[in-house]
Amino acid sequence: MVDFSGFYKLTVDERLAKLKAGGLVNDDDIKLLKDSGALKLDLADRMVENVIGVSHLPMGLATNFVINGKEYVVPMMIEEPSVIAAASNAAKLAKESGGFTAIADEPVMIGQIQFVNISDVEKALQIIKEKKDEIFTLAKSYAQQIERYGGGVKEIHARILPTIRGKMIIVEFYVDVRDAMGANTINTVLEGVAPTISEMIKGKTRLRILSNLAVKRKVTVTAVWKKELIGEEAIEGILDAYAFADSDIFRCATHNKGIMNGIDAVALATGNDWRAVEAGAHAFAAMLGYKPLTQYEKNADGNLVGTITLPIAAGTVGGAINTSPLAKVSLKLLGIKTSKELSMVMAAVGLANNFAALRALSTEGIQKGHMKLHARNIAVLAGATSGEEIDTVAAELAKSHNYDVNFAKELLVKMKK
Repeated sequence: MVDFSGFYKLTVDERLAKLKAGGLVNDDDIKLLKDSGALKLDLADRMVENVIGVSHLPMGLATNFVINGKEYVVPMMIEEPSVIAAASNAAKLAKESGGFTAIADEPVMIGQIQFVNISDVEKALQIIKEKKDEIFTLAKSYAQQIERYGGGVKEIHARILPTIRGKMIIVEFYVDVRDAMGANTINTVLEGVAPTISEMIKGKTRLRILSNLAVKRKVTVTAVWKKELIGEEAIEGILDAYAFADSDIFRCATHNKGIMNGIDAVALATGNDWRAVEAGAHAFAAMLGYKPLTQYEKNADGNLVGTITLPIAAGTVGGAINTSPLAKVSLKLLGIKTSKELSMVMAAVGLANNFAALRALSTEGIQKGHMKLHARNIAVLAGATSGEEIDTVAAELAKSHNYDVNFAKELLVKMKK
């Protein structure tokens, strides 16, 4: 495994050389990374509508992650400074207690079919129950491709749903999608079986779509931070911050956003649908009243124990993962194959970022470290163009604790005299 100590002090070329020496990337990967994996306009024009250009985000590596005894280097794609550094530092502290322990459900997604305009919903529900085996067999015929990989339709449930538009019947299919995110597989099954069920119950079909609240696809990650490393005052501060989020929805929204800083960044780097992951996470947090996705407590030794539980529908095959060269490099760097393992990594990063944020917020404040890293962005905003100008201005901003853009502009003028 590559020794990542002092990795942040290296130049980009030195970092890439270290990754190559450690066997994590080859020359083709390095060329792609240095070229930013630029998406060609003609390809972009075929991906979405009304294309006029493409955009890029920085991609960095979070280090020090040990999950279930395995070491990971984690690609994160994000524009916000301090997130990658915070995750790396939190993982380094957790490493002293053995790192992160993770478990994940099988990759089962839920698909829903909505039926309306039913004259007798109770009778219709009974018909579905009586015809369940027939429906199940039909659904399986539309999931043969995923069955080859060990997945497929696992369960069918139907229920009556009272709504402002009257009573509807919702039929739900639980489908093991293996290493895919699962949207295409699910939707193929739903659209295939809907006409048959509609005829059975004499109802009109409306929506046939997967649910992004993937409660059958949860992941739980736990870590311990020793009091000797972070201090008892930091532990008390984190526990107070957690209690705040647990009792106040306004704080809880930001608490959970900090978690998603890390999870979304890994989703983006690996070509996954971060919007689906976001929707599932926040819906899960709201199931019992909007609550934190993490929990903290002290163990018998007085150390801090942090746990995160949430659904993560992420894949290692399909969608943008197959078309994005950078996503392939990211998965190569991670050294993973399965969607379950990827979900564990993503959740661990989310827990690490949350721990780091709460620790900073409840002690020295979030701005001290964040603004020091943000200084480079301010230098660019002020007009710095070369690496030397950016670094010099950023250093002066941090030294003076003055992060005003106008002050940065004054520094630039003095430098150029």
